[in-house]
Amino acid sequence: MEQNNYQGKLQQPAGSGFNATSTTSDVIKGINLLGKIAIVTGGYAGIGLETTRILAAAGATVIIPARDTAKAKKNLQGIANTELLSMDLMNPTSIDLFAENFLATGRPLDLLINNAGIMWVPLRRDNRGYESQLATNHLGHFQLTARLWPALKKANGARVINVSSFGHQMAPFNFEDPNFIHRQYETLLGYGQSKTANNLFSVELDNRGKAFNVRAYSLHPGAVNDTDLGREAPMELFQQMGTHDADGKIFPEVAKKLKTIPQGAATTVWCATSPLLDNIGGVYCENCDIAEPDLDNIDHQYGDPSTLRGVRPYSLDETSAKRLWKLSEEMTGISFEVD
Repeated sequence: MEQNNYQGKLQQPAGSGFNATSTTSDVIKGINLLGKIAIVTGGYAGIGLETTRILAAAGATVIIPARDTAKAKKNLQGIANTELLSMDLMNPTSIDLFAENFLATGRPLDLLINNAGIMWVPLRRDNRGYESQLATNHLGHFQLTARLWPALKKANGARVINVSSFGHQMAPFNFEDPNFIHRQYETLLGYGQSKTANNLFSVELDNRGKAFNVRAYSLHPGAVNDTDLGREAPMELFQQMGTHDADGKIFPEVAKKLKTIPQGAATTVWCATSPLLDNIGGVYCENCDIAEPDLDNIDHQYGDPSTLRGVRPYSLDETSAKRLWKLSEEMTGISFEVD
């Protein structure tokens, strides 16, 4: 068997028995996480909150680093086994501080779920000049994972889950101009390359980390109703896509095709806990199974979310994965030595 997923060599469904309608409650059945430690970025809203809830219910202690701690505190009320700390993925200093505080506890880290993300935002830059979707969706999580590496190794069986998206199909990673300095900014191109980065990071991290029993995965949650992801998108965009009416309400027939929050978080939970993945990593998953490669053989219809599936080989390419790792080290100013 191949030992890495470069070029999508391991991208074959595992026969999980689950599908697009499976929920977090379905995939967590029979899984006991008592004594396990998990960190879920963005674990206080949308599919992140559902991920937190289900992992905590299965016995895990779940730590939620939050940019909006007031909102997080309110949303996490009533969920046991959770710890709330401050962190902003666009603020490198806050990432370092969060990681330092966690490492100081001496605890191992069994699950790192890099779930937080932004989409459909206007051009913004962090204080380093980096485009916000790249900074939040990839670079912040790259830095967080690097800083938490000692705790991941200590777990002796850790998993890192990078919540990607079908959106990776919107754009490969642009190594020549990742921050839109010399090209016109298009928000979906920015989002697409950040999600491609999630996939490339996962395949490379898994290849480097498996010697230390740390495996990595990326995934597409599906088209999910009622999340915060599109909160900054103009309503005109949804209306042009044909999903919302003139009053800004989603058409019932469209809503029926979208996943619920428990269905949208199910693939994250499956990647984090499924025994089927004990000896395989670096794969991109969807609908609670390993996804098929998309070799231009899938007919994608944006009006039917069930057709938005498959993973592009360019987002699992070995040369690009290694190049992105090096670029991410340079852009964050940190050395992520997996040893």
